[in-house]
Amino acid sequence: MNRDDMLIEADELMTKINDPNIRIYDASILFFRKDTDPTAYETYQQGHIPGAAFFDHQKFSDPNNKYMYMVLSEDKLAAQIGRIGIHEKSEVIFYANGMLPTATRAWWILHYAGHSNVRVLNGGLAAWKEAGGKIEQGSEQYEPTTFAIQLRPHVFASKEEVLATLEDGEACVVNTLTQENYDEGHITGSSLLPCMDLMHEMSAFVSHEEIASRLKEEAQHKRIITYCGGGIAATVNAMAHLMAGNTNVAVYDGSMDEWVGEKLPLTKVEKS
Repeated sequence: MNRDDMLIEADELMTKINDPNIRIYDASILFFRKDTDPTAYETYQQGHIPGAAFFDHQKFSDPNNKYMYMVLSEDKLAAQIGRIGIHEKSEVIFYANGMLPTATRAWWILHYAGHSNVRVLNGGLAAWKEAGGKIEQGSEQYEPTTFAIQLRPHVFASKEEVLATLEDGEACVVNTLTQENYDEGHITGSSLLPCMDLMHEMSAFVSHEEIASRLKEEAQHKRIITYCGGGIAATVNAMAHLMAGNTNVAVYDGSMDEWVGEKLPLTKVEKS
């Protein structure tokens, strides 16, 4: 798996837009919206790539788990992927309206489910518009189908694995938030590499050379586990590792939401 297997540029997407096998989804989440602002779905309806449907992250999250965005169980995940129109032979493209991590989270879920033909639109909706792509309003849905799941359980890490990793030192556990977030509280023993260091303005990955350089130290470890606040930003770093050829990488799905909620070992950096 390399960068071209995982990312698609806007000009290439334009050549594929009418392919009947393609499935395009706006996977945006609006984290900082006010109650009076449009929702992510309403924003999608106001303008999206032609033919694109909306990927609702809530429907891919376990409603019975007290922590947000915890991935569905295997059978429910397979059913939900099929419900939105994705077959294992579909070519799937995810994009975001300004926040790349929400598209990489969707990519990671399909990767976990065993789909092997999924890419993220590098630069998102802005790149599509800049390349001269047309915009449609309203909403679209693909015909439901059946998805044959082939789970890759190793790409998500549990709190138990993180705890064991910190004891045996076999892997590195990486916080992907900001320095400020890290200082306010991080998993004891974890290091820091902000996901923003791997992106241009939160919407596109930096070059392959920059990714390889920034991940060089982490890549020396046997296994890499990335985490953030709720398992979304961490998928940027995890995807970047796969692009760089570091295949033994996982996202800690519970991340800080679960870690703090379960009162597990936490370190704060004292301000001088």
